[in-house]
Amino acid sequence: MSPQLGATAGGEPGPHHDGSSLYVGEQTPTAGDRVPISVRVPRSAGVDSVWLRVVEDAEPRYLPATRGAPAGRADGGGPDAGEDWYTADVTVHNPVTHYRVLLDRGPAGYTWLNGSGEHAREVADRHDFRLTTYDPGPDWGPDSVVYQIFPDRFAKSRDRDRPDWAVPAGWDDPVVHVGPDTPLQYYGGDLDGIVEHLDHLTDLGATAVYLTPIYPARSNHRYNATSFDGVDPLLGGDEALARLTAAAHARGLHVIGDFTTNHSGDDHAWFTAARAGGPERGFYYFDGEPGASRPPGRDEYVSWMNHPSLPKFNLESAQLRDRLFGPGDSVVARWLRPPYDLDGWRIDVANMTGRYGPFDHGHDVARELRATLDAVRPGSALLAEHCHDYSADQIGDGGQGAMNYAGFTRPVWSFLTATDNGLGFLGMPQRIPRRGGPGTVATMRDFLASTPWKVALRHWNLLASHDTPRFRTVTGDPALVRVGIGLQMTYPGAPMIFAGEELGLEGVDGEHARTPMPWHRPESWDRETLTAFRELIALRRAHPALRTGGLRWVVETEDAIGFLRETADERLLVVAARAPWSGATLPGRLAAGPVQTCHGGVDLTVSERAVVVPGAGPGIGVWRLA
Repeated sequence: MSPQLGATAGGEPGPHHDGSSLYVGEQTPTAGDRVPISVRVPRSAGVDSVWLRVVEDAEPRYLPATRGAPAGRADGGGPDAGEDWYTADVTVHNPVTHYRVLLDRGPAGYTWLNGSGEHAREVADRHDFRLTTYDPGPDWGPDSVVYQIFPDRFAKSRDRDRPDWAVPAGWDDPVVHVGPDTPLQYYGGDLDGIVEHLDHLTDLGATAVYLTPIYPARSNHRYNATSFDGVDPLLGGDEALARLTAAAHARGLHVIGDFTTNHSGDDHAWFTAARAGGPERGFYYFDGEPGASRPPGRDEYVSWMNHPSLPKFNLESAQLRDRLFGPGDSVVARWLRPPYDLDGWRIDVANMTGRYGPFDHGHDVARELRATLDAVRPGSALLAEHCHDYSADQIGDGGQGAMNYAGFTRPVWSFLTATDNGLGFLGMPQRIPRRGGPGTVATMRDFLASTPWKVALRHWNLLASHDTPRFRTVTGDPALVRVGIGLQMTYPGAPMIFAGEELGLEGVDGEHARTPMPWHRPESWDRETLTAFRELIALRRAHPALRTGGLRWVVETEDAIGFLRETADERLLVVAARAPWSGATLPGRLAAGPVQTCHGGVDLTVSERAVVVPGAGPGIGVWRLA
């Protein structure tokens, strides 16, 4: 494997560029704009000159970068700074402009700097930096702290008659998570119950609510909707949604719905009509019709992951697209309008939407969805569920970001997991592997580099969700939970908290994790975890660098990882340790003024020559250096 250069256990950070405003003069240029692109290079790196390799109409061109300190840098790039800045103007010719940095070392040859680091080898374009002309979405996206609610298990405002499909449960009954009763166990949470506890969300520091599906369905999860025409009466109906969004907006909270454009329930009115030969037949894939030959064992129609209760939509149908997400009276548009006023949508299994056999309408669907959101409710959010490599789909012309299982959840889990929890690894046939800092950082680098920067800032970084084990169960240690929270609140992207994580709830799989909130048992709450969430959310909100600043990795050891988050106005150092470690020594020039310990209670030792990070652990430390 060719080497990736740069600091590991501390020391001099290597040459650096990322897509933040510290290095890119215009985040959303238009065609023809000239955008200044800057690179910082330590003088000790032995670099003679810097070039940008810019791809225009699929052909690379080379632009020389000029040495000189760009205006407004936190350290000024002066003669004592120990580093130089290089800048070149890039003309935006294509909607997506790929570029990377060539570092010329004279007789020693050259290296490439791209989003995944510095490489002394040839590299593919996959991790190139990108300028795009696409609108990234609302400014509140990167500033968000998203709180996910599974309505049946959050809070109940009153008792209702049990539906005929349900297996009733008392609020303190154990969750059934294996067997046929799993989707049928009904606790009776509703939307007015959520309203009653919105102050808990604002006290925590959340700024957005993400609701899993709210349509009528014969299950507790409601992904097998029987209709999209109204809110499930078991949740309080349409009026309850209007009450919830009004109460949330009054508290400064955005509300995001959950919708699947991939499938309906098998008792949905459209599917019933389709099976009877109605015009809706073209909304689904039936055996013997174009593109719908079924594998052995499948029903006479195509369903999601071979689950007959979830027949898959055929988005070849223009009529179906219009009814699902067109700009008129579609499902997506209706609930964005008054009096319901949703602030956006999370799209369930977005990676599979519009894709089946020879058909691939994934990008078209995302762009059409985005166009409807922009037309009906400007400033609304569009997020994709994607559990794997989302890079091909997330360039910013459709969805604004993805649930970051691949680039955040997986690496953080493998860094902080207990060795003996026996848990599966997010759908894989293996258990969660325990990996050290270098492997963790390499994964996080790869996925951060795989989408444009302004998209990465809008990904949802999650430690757990309604589809995963609880993070407390993954780590087995409240101290490591707090390390994970620290990473979640300081890494690029918007934190997403599954309801109950802040109370220390546990669960061995996604269904088991859907535990009712213990509102009436406050003595069971993990107060240290709750305090950690509140303090670290407040820290994130207090420092713009933690929301939109650039990122430089400076510590990669077996048991500790660390990075800088930087804007033109501030620089913060974040170090996460899963165990006691050897500590690190960073250049003293990184501390451009009095150092402030922002979180963790451990002080740095700072001199003109060095910033010494102590090897305390497990724990998360955050310091303001400039």
